[in-house]
Amino acid sequence: MSWLDVLSAVLLISGGIFFLTGTVGMLRFSSCYSRLHALTKADNAGLGLIALGLMVQAESLWVALKILLVWALALLAATVSAHLIARFSLRVDRGTQRAPP
Repeated sequence: MSWLDVLSAVLLISGGIFFLTGTVGMLRFSSCYSRLHALTKADNAGLGLIALGLMVQAESLWVALKILLVWALALLAATVSAHLIARFSLRVDRGTQRAPP
């Protein structure tokens, strides 16, 4: 087992721990904003660590760049969706928009 394998395993396990922490935060917090904060921060960090762990084991630079692109797109999508959910929750809290059934 080389040091790259060990580094990759540490990054993958760390990413999994971040995912687990975000899930626990989502289940424990009561407000929508706290849940979003815990979940998006932990999931973005977890996915970044998992992407780094996979990039270490990538066959070529091209594959590593593809993994980096997937992580960047997921980061962008998570940021936009969290913003939209928080904005909708704020409108529901203010009473300007009705919550869906």
